[in-house]
Amino acid sequence: MHYDALETREPAEREAALFAALPKQVALAKLKSAAFGEMLADVDPATVNSRAALARLPVMHKSELMERQKKLRGVDVFGGFSTIGWGQRRGAVRVFSSPGPIYEPEGLAPDYWRMARAIFAAGFRAGDLVHNSFSYHFTPAGSMMDTGARAIGCTVFAAGVGQTEMQVQAIAELQPAGYIGTPSFLKIILEKATELGVGVSSLKKALVGGEAFPPSLRDWLGGRGVAAYQSYATADLGLVAYETPAREGLVLDEGVIVEIVRPGTGEPVADGEVGEIVVTSLNPDYPLLRFGTGDLSAILPGPCPSGRTNRRIRGWLGRADQTTKVRGMFVHPSQVAEVVRRYPEVGRARLMIEGEMANDRMTLHCETSMSAVAAEGLRERIAESIRDVTKLRGEVVFCAAGSLPNDGKVIDDARRYQ
Repeated sequence: MHYDALETREPAEREAALFAALPKQVALAKLKSAAFGEMLADVDPATVNSRAALARLPVMHKSELMERQKKLRGVDVFGGFSTIGWGQRRGAVRVFSSPGPIYEPEGLAPDYWRMARAIFAAGFRAGDLVHNSFSYHFTPAGSMMDTGARAIGCTVFAAGVGQTEMQVQAIAELQPAGYIGTPSFLKIILEKATELGVGVSSLKKALVGGEAFPPSLRDWLGGRGVAAYQSYATADLGLVAYETPAREGLVLDEGVIVEIVRPGTGEPVADGEVGEIVVTSLNPDYPLLRFGTGDLSAILPGPCPSGRTNRRIRGWLGRADQTTKVRGMFVHPSQVAEVVRRYPEVGRARLMIEGEMANDRMTLHCETSMSAVAAEGLRERIAESIRDVTKLRGEVVFCAAGSLPNDGKVIDDARRYQ
């Protein structure tokens, strides 16, 4: 029923253990991480031993991490945040690059990203063959799930993304017990299998992540014999929270301290109130303290009916900033600005994200005073730049100068999650 005894500890015991470990983590970050050495110069680690004390530390966001990495690119690709590396700073077994680019280390620890707990809660057990369709290149998602599944004792098929017909063939021939990847790609695989008349009924369970997982898609998968559960993880932090068979929110991982704060302030909000998820990692190799994820959620009251006693969050409730995910990839306002910067003919622009799960549509609305004939060639060039910068396809629509709302919004996510 449970991955280990940590999941069923008394809440007070867990809280005491976390905040006994926190001062040591702050001291380690201050000593071995150049970035936190500067940020915590006036902080006595021994005093950071409670939620109130933790809340006095600054919140750091991905944008700040990325900017520091860029500034130190020729000196330290991790921007002074990692305590491991290669050469003279050994300890990293893999290095990954997320859009930005932001570089992340993977250390020597077994199940480094702590994903085994989520995979176990989704029903995977030792001896299962796992069809892992998360990307194995550049980003860490494939390795995150691979190492977690192998920590349980599973065998992993490194499927990666794309090549849908080959994915279907591999599932039909290898007969994996379950799937790990984005929910939208699982839907695409199942639809393709139906189209080809190929049986993939061995798939009975799934752990999904990387994008929203609405109940409508969960029920669609369930209607085809796949019980899918969601995980919430990031390339910087590893596992943050995961779904259980109770399907009542997401249970927090045992290796992180999670706060829900008022966006833009870092001030914790009351349980039940929606705010930004801020995570403190107890990973000694990459000791991120009060890392603002940019995601919105809220603490659920009471314990999980599954018997796990850790706190729960409601799940993903949107973005605290305008950064969003499209088909499993982050799209940042800075990327929209980069596209527009290439074309002086374009004034203001707004990227609209519309559609439903597995059918996201991106449309860049651009103000221009050019004629329709002159703008046609420009439309194609802008579309190419969207694909170049975001790695995603997007349409381009021109509108009159001054017609877009003057509200500072660069990305407008109008998708509806049922």
